[in-house]
Amino acid sequence: MDGLGGGPKCGAPWKRMSKEELENQYSPSRWVVRLGAEEALRTYSQIGNEATKRAQATGRNLLDVPYGDGEGEKLDIYFPEAVSEALPFLVFFHGGYWQSGSKDSSAFMVSPLTAQGVAVVIVAYDIAPKGTLDQMVDQVTQSIVFVQKQYPGNQGIYLCGHSAGAHLAAMMLLANWTKRGVRPNLKGFFLVSGIYDLEPVMHTSENAPLLTTLEDAQRNSPQWRLKTSPTQPVDPACHILVTVGQHDSPEFHRQSREFYQTLRRGGWKASFEELHDVDHFETLWNLTQKDYVLTQGDAGSSPGLGRSHMPRSN
Repeated sequence: MDGLGGGPKCGAPWKRMSKEELENQYSPSRWVVRLGAEEALRTYSQIGNEATKRAQATGRNLLDVPYGDGEGEKLDIYFPEAVSEALPFLVFFHGGYWQSGSKDSSAFMVSPLTAQGVAVVIVAYDIAPKGTLDQMVDQVTQSIVFVQKQYPGNQGIYLCGHSAGAHLAAMMLLANWTKRGVRPNLKGFFLVSGIYDLEPVMHTSENAPLLTTLEDAQRNSPQWRLKTSPTQPVDPACHILVTVGQHDSPEFHRQSREFYQTLRRGGWKASFEELHDVDHFETLWNLTQKDYVLTQGDAGSSPGLGRSHMPRSN
């Protein structure tokens, strides 16, 4: 088989790839530059576990808080030293191709952000095969509604996701908040090495536990939905930062750049950043560092998660 063939997206580069090449493009561990694939995954897990243990050891947290009725619908909240009624909140959704990962090993950015007066929320959701994509999107939506209702005086809710988590965060651009009875105070999105068009993933082994159909993929693809039915920004001032690691695969680069372009054409306040000399996993490891481009906020025009984009608590 020379490629994946025609159809309405026959112009997309992935359509011209063999199944083997597409598998390679959507296997981030094959693109690491400093470690072997298995070692990179082990290191990623170890750093996440250690960062989470450090964050939990401070005692300034609420763990396993239910945001819904489901067993997997829990979140952790980490507070800065000076707690006030009006904190900015960073809500993080982990990656793992919608089938692995856990909030219990995802508190990478807690220490540098709480040091700047930002509360951090790490959200769990039901991964496949237990959860479907529709359920995950619904759970993520529920978690944001919960944070807004619990902390109505917040100084802004900022969504951050890595890989599959970036996809889930991006789907919140399409959420029907009126239906939920609350409009969250969303001030920014930080999308790190995400997937925004799910159709290519259907043709890889990653789809085995997901069982995604074309209809599922389109319904849950922010790129496809924003391109076919443009949605106007609720808050024109809400900033969306789309980032990708320099050593991410060409398909991850294409996905990020095209999603950024779709956002700009739709009138969203979006920017794009290629993170220098990091691969898919190092972008997340480096969130544990207070002086990293995504966690610090005083480096001039650097588009970080820190206080240049979030107000500090008083």
